[in-house]
Parts: sequence; C-alpha cells; structure tokens
Amino acid sequence: MNDAFAPTATPDKAENTTNPVAFGLPVAVLLARVGLARSTYFHQLRAMARPDRDAGLLTLVRDAFEASGRRYGYRRVWLALRGNGVVMSAKRVMRLMTRHGLVPPLRRARRYSSYRGEIGGAAPANLVNRDFHAKAPNRLWVTDITEFRIPAGKAYLSPVIDCHGGMPVAWTIGTSPDSGLANRMLCEACATLKDGERPVIHSDRGCHYRWPGWVRICEEHNLTRSMSAKGCSPDNAAAEGFFGRLKQEFLHGRDFTGVTMDEFIR
Repeated sequence: MNDAFAPTATPDKAENTTNPVAFGLPVAVLLARVGLARSTYFHQLRAMARPDRDAGLLTLVRDAFEASGRRYGYRRVWLALRGNGVVMSAKRVMRLMTRHGLVPPLRRARRYSSYRGEIGGAAPANLVNRDFHAKAPNRLWVTDITEFRIPAGKAYLSPVIDCHGGMPVAWTIGTSPDSGLANRMLCEACATLKDGERPVIHSDRGCHYRWPGWVRICEEHNLTRSMSAKGCSPDNAAAEGFFGRLKQEFLHGRDFTGVTMDEFIR
C-alpha cells in the first residue's frame, strides 16, 4: 500500500472512516476505489510497523556468504550455519539470499565431453535411472571427467563418487584425458572395497568407459556397469552436480595467472 493512502490516525483509532487523509477523502472511499478490503489495509499497516524478524539471521547469512568468497550457494551457506549451531531451514536461507542479492557469480564454461561416438559392443543399460540415492557406502558409484582451464593450460579431473555420502572415493588428475587417467582412478577406488562389496559403477558413454581396460577392471572386481543415455547429462546428474559445486567454490572468480600446472594440480 502506498504511504500516500495512510490515514492521519493510527490503525486502532481509525474506526471512524470520516477521518481525512492527504487527499481529503475518507479511508473507506479510497479503499472502495482501489478495491481493497479494509481489514487487509489495516493488517498491512500493523505488519509494516513490526520489527524485521530476519534482521539478525540476515547478518549471519551474509557473513557466511562473504566468508566463502561469495562462492557458496544457499545449501552450502545453510550447512555452514548449521555447523556453527544456527538452526534455520534451508528454504529460509534461500529466501534471504535471493531477496538481498547474495548470489554467487554463475559462469557456464564449455563442458568437456569424452564422447567419441559408439565404439565396441552394445553399451550397458542405464540401471540407475536418475535415482542417485544409496542406503549404504559402496552400493552406487558415479564417475565422469571434467576439464579445468587456467592460463598455464588444461587439467582433467577423474573422480569416482559414492552416492551414499556424495564424497569422492578416489580420483586422478592430469593434463591428458586418456584412458589411463580413468583406469588408475578405478583401480584405486576398487582397492578400498571390502569383501562382498560390489557397487554399481555409473558413467556416461565416454570412450574411457567402453574400452577393454575399463571393462576388464570392472569384471575383475565384480562391478556392475551402468551407463547414461547418449548425450543426456541429467542421467549422470550426481557427477555433474559435484563438478558444478567444485568449480563454483574453487575455480570461478579466482585468478590463476602465474600459477603453474603442477601447483594447480597440487
């Protein structure tokens, strides 16, 4: 409601609708002209007079956001606050950050793709079907390769991520996205398995995951292979989401000028 419509009397004393306002008209006449209920008008006046209950929380949210270098989204800010004993819902954090412009810079770099067309035999079925929840560790793994570009060159990261906790089981990084990068990562991940653990390993249709070396490692450790549909990144959303958070918090908005590739990899 525009302040020009506010009566000279307080809401509690405004029961007399003949009190003049700035336009020299009774409140009832003005409300009738704009089609607003009288109860709604006075309720809004009282609401505007109440103190902002989010003022204290906004300070905490803003501090957590700034401490991240303005890189955290609302979920990461919520986790940081919860770790410090601040109890509030994630949706409330999202509303505060959106309302006050606390949004990290979004940069969509060209996505690296290892797809080189159909090779080998028939691809495994998509056993995951976009359900990336696992009830226990080492039940469902996802993997992919992502590219980092800095002035010194390009680096490629190949992790395998456990869908139970969302954390990497093993990873390799190098300057060439060859099959050895993926195979070494898978061998290191399999070395962490206990007797009887036979996870599903889900990937896209990149050539790394269809070459004989990868297939052999999966067979030796009784892993069940699963693959996304052709050119369908949502089918591997758990890996894509991990890369997105990693780059948002570590890569975007930072200047790596003068950083060597060895330093970047470390």
